[in-house]
Amino acid sequence: MDTLRVLIVDDYRMVTEALASRLSAAPDLWVAGCCSTDDPKLVEIVRWLRPDVILIEVEPLGSAAAGVLHRIREAWPAARVIVVSADNEVAHAVDAARAGADAWVSKKQGADQLEMVLRGVCCGHSWYPPQMLGEILRELRADVRRAAVSSDLLSALSPRELDVMASMAEGKPGSQIAADLTISADTVRTHTRSIFSKLDVHSRLEAVSVARAAGLRPAKHAPAASQPSVVPLQPAAAGRR
Repeated sequence: MDTLRVLIVDDYRMVTEALASRLSAAPDLWVAGCCSTDDPKLVEIVRWLRPDVILIEVEPLGSAAAGVLHRIREAWPAARVIVVSADNEVAHAVDAARAGADAWVSKKQGADQLEMVLRGVCCGHSWYPPQMLGEILRELRADVRRAAVSSDLLSALSPRELDVMASMAEGKPGSQIAADLTISADTVRTHTRSIFSKLDVHSRLEAVSVARAAGLRPAKHAPAASQPSVVPLQPAAAGRR
């Protein structure tokens, strides 16, 4: 039996430990590590552990959730990503789907349902709540239509605006964009207003969605030289491969 390596990303330690204990009891699941959503080495942990499945809670990430999902997918493209959320906002599930999440599971679902979804995504399946699926599909189809008519939108942006746009796609706040690009916060705001005007959008989320549909991808990050620290494996899982 193939053993699936699981990484749990959640800010609530008691919930994480309980979930890890439950999953580790299954003969085909191995919780390889746990960390919090604000761990600065999250991307490095994903690269190091090379999980088959990443379970991640996105509420603490707020508007940065899509950027984080993109980064962890790019860090280890082979991993399947399952969002575990108490949020019932369809727009947030749409953003997760756009960012490459394979599934969106409510925290109200039982552990048996979660295990079923976990195994399913590893077989190439996806799972979103049925009441959300219609709107998600409509939005994704709209993205395809927008991309068809706006494939040249990025060419309207200046090189510096493209730099700012790429940083926005990574979920970086304005202050970090200014520091990374060695420009002032006012200059970032000026570029952002220009980007909104050229892309005909009214928010960062819309701008990122349109830019990604037009072909923009976040900048690649170089892997760290040292191994990151993670929460030790659960005792029940220590004897597995």
